[in-house]
Amino acid sequence: MESSQQGLSSFGALVVLAIAVVAGYYAYKGITGGDDAPTCRSAFNDCMQTCRRTTTEPAAAQSCQEACQRGADECSHRSR
Repeated sequence: MESSQQGLSSFGALVVLAIAVVAGYYAYKGITGGDDAPTCRSAFNDCMQTCRRTTTEPAAAQSCQEACQRGADECSHRSR
């Protein structure tokens, strides 16, 4: 019986280690922001949000939004 108890404790240690690794991975992803690389769509959305927050004049807002659209178009061409 002693060897089966040692086998169970080794298995338990592996389970605890696996849980710790998974928890560490998700903690790392949460701290670093999750995605490995932003998609073209998410980069476009971020750009548009920045335009809305930083520009108050209509001409400046339109220019900023056009720059976002050009960046999104370039991004989609590069990813093909």
